[in-house]
Amino acid sequence: MKVRASIRSLARQPGSVVVRRRGHLYVINKKNPRLKARQG
Repeated sequence: MKVRASIRSLARQPGSVVVRRRGHLYVINKKNPRLKARQG
């Protein structure tokens, strides 16, 4: 799966975690919960 640039930039933020669930790619951040993204 190609990863969009918006997902990649969010994934580089401190505290971010990239998670694959049921074929979707999510970025979640415990330190800054506003930083969320989803692809797929």
